[in-house]
Amino acid sequence: MTAPIPKNEKQRLKVLWQYSVLDTMAEEIFDDLSELAARIYEGRVAMITLVDEDRQWFKAKVGVSINETSRDISFCAHAITQPGLFIVPDATRDERFAKNPLVKSDPKVRFYAGAPLVSPDGYALGTLCVIDKVPRELRPEQKQALRILARHVVSQLELRRRSNELADARQEKAQIQKDLKQARGDLAKVRRELLQHKSKGARRSARRKRPTHK
Repeated sequence: MTAPIPKNEKQRLKVLWQYSVLDTMAEEIFDDLSELAARIYEGRVAMITLVDEDRQWFKAKVGVSINETSRDISFCAHAITQPGLFIVPDATRDERFAKNPLVKSDPKVRFYAGAPLVSPDGYALGTLCVIDKVPRELRPEQKQALRILARHVVSQLELRRRSNELADARQEKAQIQKDLKQARGDLAKVRRELLQHKSKGARRSARRKRPTHK
């Protein structure tokens, strides 16, 4: 079953794209967070996913080699439509996923738990999720740990965005200073040309006024 589209989807995508993180290279901090999630839950797979317009893309991953999947078969696309954890104890017994190709064939998902990655302004960008090939349940402390790790992922995304904004601001400032320097140079050149023109005009006027001797 395909996940419903969030009511704020247009704005959600706009916010997601503002992070400029889709299709970027691996970054150690995100890899570490996904590795920690996998270790805490002793699961085979852990991922930091971002749900784009028609795909889910993995910023970091443990236990899988692919970089993205279609959104219409994504568990995470369901997770971002509701607040709090989204948990599927046994996908084969859940009518939303029993016929999902990710369940029927590799990686043969049975258990899924995803914590939405919610931006400071309230938009679910994706998830931190753990997956296993056997049905499972989570203990209360494991659920809380997943929530905490998801908040750390969002914090790192925010730091990354602010760093990029700062770099852009510095680049813009450098360009403004370059343009200002060029403008000052052009202005100085115009002033020199005006002074030269004025000087030539004064000399011509002086010659015209000079008395002639017979």
